[in-house]
Amino acid sequence: MTPIWRNRKFFPILGQLIAAFIAAIVVMILWHNLTYNLQRLGLQLGFDFLQFQASFDIGETPIPYKPSDSYSRALLVGLVNSLRVIVFGIILATIIGITVGVARLSDNWLVRQLALVYVETLRNTPLLLQLFFWYFAVFLSLPKTENQISLLGFININNRGVTLPFGIELSSELSTLILGLTLYTGSFIAEIVRAGILSVPKGQWEAARALGFKPLLILRLVIFPQALRLMIPPLSSQYLNLAKNSSLAIAIGYPDIYFVASTTFNQTGRVVEVILLIMITYLTISLTISFGMNLLNRSVQLKER
Repeated sequence: MTPIWRNRKFFPILGQLIAAFIAAIVVMILWHNLTYNLQRLGLQLGFDFLQFQASFDIGETPIPYKPSDSYSRALLVGLVNSLRVIVFGIILATIIGITVGVARLSDNWLVRQLALVYVETLRNTPLLLQLFFWYFAVFLSLPKTENQISLLGFININNRGVTLPFGIELSSELSTLILGLTLYTGSFIAEIVRAGILSVPKGQWEAARALGFKPLLILRLVIFPQALRLMIPPLSSQYLNLAKNSSLAIAIGYPDIYFVASTTFNQTGRVVEVILLIMITYLTISLTISFGMNLLNRSVQLKER
């Protein structure tokens, strides 16, 4: 009978068990230090404060909220505000990234160079600096409501934000955050799209042209589906970055989950609990995005028989 330690799976499994054991010990040590320090300061770990009255106002409330509501309600408002930015940001950044990525490969010299300038400028500039630019140099410098700018006859822009059809109003803070995150992330997505398209063999283009397909049809029906298999993994990373970068909203005063949480622990003194809630929130959002992108990735991969 072959000794168990000669099995090729023995050492990998043993290594994982040792790593799990060490991780458990580290967690236990950290937890002991946390509880000891809290006891020494006369503090207790708990989440009962979430039911206390918040007593602070929130600038943007997509769901009903008033200062007399609980901290849990205030945090829920912040979460909804964060999700609005993340969802709209991912959609718009994808559209911009695909458009600019295709433009980077255009036969038109001017279009190609403009796309290059956009990508290189935004990718190599700090996001926080870009947010400050859009907020202070652009939106706050726009005319007041009575002298607002009208685009396409149905989009109104002023120093208080953007008004879209069907009564959709975006504040200047929300507009800044969506615009900044969209353009910044879109510049990275553009390079992912460009690389994905270039990864498809030129023979695919030539075969499609031989069949009489027009360039846009070739790109949509032949090239892009093949490039998508290589683009999805790095796209997932960019979506995750966008979700985490949305926490920079606090710099321009947009009340996202991090903004509301900061006010909460300043008032309650429950720093550990609030930070833990923030970590769980962003972890859940990231895992949800990863799960969705993994499902998409599996759906576009070639199925082996």
